[in-house]
Amino acid sequence: MRETLVLNASFEPLSTVPLRRAVVLVLQDKAVVEQAHSGMRLRAASVELPVPQVIRLCRYVRVPFRRRAPWSRRGVLVRDRHRCAYCGRRATTVDHVLPRSLGGRDTWLNTVASCAADNHRKADRTPEQAGMRLLRRPFEPTPADALLLALGVREQEQLPEWLAPPEGSEVGVAA
Repeated sequence: MRETLVLNASFEPLSTVPLRRAVVLVLQDKAVVEQAHSGMRLRAASVELPVPQVIRLCRYVRVPFRRRAPWSRRGVLVRDRHRCAYCGRRATTVDHVLPRSLGGRDTWLNTVASCAADNHRKADRTPEQAGMRLLRRPFEPTPADALLLALGVREQEQLPEWLAPPEGSEVGVAA
């Protein structure tokens, strides 16, 4: 299912929601479509609506300031674009660079996306102990980067310039 970016009334990114929820917000006049998927429309008996990629809330919602994107398994897979950090094939699991049994924690800098075969092969060891090397270093995305990654944005040209990530952002950078 497609994810839709939700902007506050002040154009600040808030979160991503499933397409169905975005459509409900628009139909209830709680949000307006800022950017739609080109050439795609939703049709019903009495309604025709562009498929929203970005919606903006009509009323401002006050949210506490967040300096860091919350860690999640899904977030790690999205950050690494579902590519194994060891071989580059499709990743389905999350691997701890420093295993939990050795004191490793669930953090952005200690977890990478991994295919099941490499995760099993590395087992309860560090990459050095297992004779494996990381193709790219894990990084901690900013909250805004995490939202753009969740949308699958790979190139800044896909979004209007007012929504493009700032210069120096790590989105799309394979460190």
